Amino acid sequence: MDIASYMTEVGQHARQASTLVARSTTAVRNRALLATAAALDEARHELALANAKDLEKGRASGLDAAMLDRLELTPARIDSMIEGLRQVAALGDPIGEITNLAYRPSGIQVGKMRVPLGVIGIIYESRPNVTVEAASLCLKSGNATILRGGSESIHSNQAIAACLAKGLAEAGLPETAVQVVKTTDRAAVGALITMPEYVDVIVPRGGKGLIERISREARVPVIKHLDGICHVYIDSHADPEKAINVAVNAKTQRYGTCNTMETLLVDSEIADDILPLLAQAFGRMEVELRGCDRTRAVLPDVTVASDEDWSTEYLAPILAVRVVDGLDAAIAHINTYSSQHTDAIITENYTRARRFITEVDSASVMVNASTRFADGFEYGLGAEIGISTDKIHARGPVGLEGLTSQKYVVFGDGHVRT
Repeated sequence: MDIASYMTEVGQHARQASTLVARSTTAVRNRALLATAAALDEARHELALANAKDLEKGRASGLDAAMLDRLELTPARIDSMIEGLRQVAALGDPIGEITNLAYRPSGIQVGKMRVPLGVIGIIYESRPNVTVEAASLCLKSGNATILRGGSESIHSNQAIAACLAKGLAEAGLPETAVQVVKTTDRAAVGALITMPEYVDVIVPRGGKGLIERISREARVPVIKHLDGICHVYIDSHADPEKAINVAVNAKTQRYGTCNTMETLLVDSEIADDILPLLAQAFGRMEVELRGCDRTRAVLPDVTVASDEDWSTEYLAPILAVRVVDGLDAAIAHINTYSSQHTDAIITENYTRARRFITEVDSASVMVNASTRFADGFEYGLGAEIGISTDKIHARGPVGLEGLTSQKYVVFGDGHVRT
């Protein structure tokens, strides 16, 4: 296969399809989503066979148990994909919404209308259910999409692609509105991220190495986040019971997610009292603590924290702990080491809470709540395509609105400028 020619053809088809999808009605797009759900339900046997090929190849190539688990399409996961399509179909449609419409002194009316981005390229690893998640959100928001899944899930993704094509056809939309790249050649990724004439934005979902490469090489705008180095700061005005519950949940509810706390900051005024209680709570959860010198003065059995620990995303039962001298020091630490994903303060002091949410420069800033809430579903978006730590366009959980843009619309009645 000539990768460059193939990807150019994919891009051209996506650009042509994007025009038709953008002008389609909400009802048509919902029909495509629901028809795809029905097609997945009917194709359970074919999906299982395709997935078995990927699993067999994965075992032969030495994929670890965690990767194989992410790769597997169990009946429950197929159920989840079907339900996800139905849920996205039930979401409100952002396209065409006009906001801030107001008369100007000249007599014209000026507002902003929400419109699709156009063609969205999504690059992801392992989990074939991402194919359905990504396609459904892009389609609902009026976009065409090009999906490039991991090579380990190629058979599963192509079986899912057949269901998506069937759903689109039943709704009268072009099958090229959702294209799953058919080659495992890595050159396809290089082509996809350097086609600004056909692709409007890239969304990478995967490991840090993949996202760094795409961010470095792309000629197309990228919606991304690299790390989830999230903090919880326990202020001297915190309720101790609340602080412990939130901190333990932020770290232990799930270890391998980007919104899991990786560093705990404790105000020096309460360190002697609360650190032993925190150590007991984390000890029950078998979390390894790595502390600064002031932390170890209270908890001598804690491992010494290195400078590297403050900027490490563990994704494991390991937690860096630092004692700081008040709110200024906490904010300074967070703005130095945070990946600008999610950071939280535990305090009963309104003024300090306001300062924290104003001065901490992260996509999500929380007061008296676990960082684990930084999620599209929990924020009421219905679903998300990922989390962005960028500052331009989308920031934080990216739902349907994050896959759109706005354009100015002007209404007049023969008005001319004098």
